[in-house]
Amino acid sequence: MSADVRPIAASELPEWLRAVNTGFLRPDRVTESDLAQRAEHTDLNRTLGAFDADTGRCAATLRSFAQELTVPGGRVVPASAVTNVAVLPTHRRRGLLTRMMAAELAAAQARGDVVSTLISAEYPIYGRYGYGSAASITEWEIDVSRAGLDPRWSGPADGARIELVDVAEAHAIGPALHERLRAVSPGTVSRNERWWRLACGLEETSLRPYKDKFHAVYRTADGEPAGLAVYTADDHWTDGKVPLNTVQVTELIAVTPDAERALWHFLCSIDWVLKVRTGYRAPDDLLPHLLPDPRSATIVTASDFLWVRVIDVVRALGARTYAVPGVLVLEVTDAAGPAAGRYRLDAGTGECKVTEEPADLRLDVSELGSLYLGDESAVRLGALGRITEERPGALALADAVFRTARRPWCPTTF
Repeated sequence: MSADVRPIAASELPEWLRAVNTGFLRPDRVTESDLAQRAEHTDLNRTLGAFDADTGRCAATLRSFAQELTVPGGRVVPASAVTNVAVLPTHRRRGLLTRMMAAELAAAQARGDVVSTLISAEYPIYGRYGYGSAASITEWEIDVSRAGLDPRWSGPADGARIELVDVAEAHAIGPALHERLRAVSPGTVSRNERWWRLACGLEETSLRPYKDKFHAVYRTADGEPAGLAVYTADDHWTDGKVPLNTVQVTELIAVTPDAERALWHFLCSIDWVLKVRTGYRAPDDLLPHLLPDPRSATIVTASDFLWVRVIDVVRALGARTYAVPGVLVLEVTDAAGPAAGRYRLDAGTGECKVTEEPADLRLDVSELGSLYLGDESAVRLGALGRITEERPGALALADAVFRTARRPWCPTTF
């Protein structure tokens, strides 16, 4: 089967959306409201479709949008965020995804993007295109009765307070808090205004109708917001008499440890609540050890989450900071081309440049993506046979150079 892979025309958006829905096992209907929203917020130049040459129908989809990724040290790099990737079940194993990814990466390189990012629904797919698992998530379920928190707790001390706010105020507070968080948290990505409007229910789609949520804001003694918790609660009672309710946290942004501690204590002190589901958190989150009994928090999800594909090695490695000084020469292979080459990284100065010096380490661009934000161990990848050490001690040096004190975390699904 031959197919035409190209950006879609405006008239093809309804069919493209139906193909996305089918690929994600959702009803293929497209409402007028959904179509209007998509048309307003979708860059058709970055919206690819693979069209069957025989039928003319859209058989595969991919879309990207501009994003910023925070790297160790607090700088941001321009990223091309990939989403809405789907291939119809009738057109699998025909190379359509490979062609779309090649077109997207070529366009990202031409735009000057430093990296490409995505959240992978299936693990084995994207390593073929140079992506590496770069930041993980963990979700806990807290048994409130075992947590050991003071049930008489009435709020934070020192003049700080927690208050419930409506959607409008949460929408006013949330973006600024997230900007403060992403300024210091590697792996965090930018959120545009539409993301916040959908999250707060100011816009909604037929496939993901908004569910009312509670919004709790932590304010310091001078009234400044320093944390926001967004959550829902079920309504489960035994025999209509004993409450067995669970709080599901959908967002918790805290820019100080005090705010983080107070918001978790608040969530665990809500009447009628026996369990708190934390939502996706950093794998080294403070949470379990904020509780007097950390064992009351049980891990229910632990998984890879954000994947990174380095496009411009010099700019990517030059943007972040490093834990210790040292010089490494990296031989990077890249089947798709943009990142292939040999690079000299001086971690003391942060300078990265193309070089002809002998390589200390040889690795694929996907392994470089896994190392980039500081979450993966070069020594571990070497033991797995995914990095080759050409100079003795280079793996240990790479481990010390790339790793970060706190693990990267991406709190945003896209």
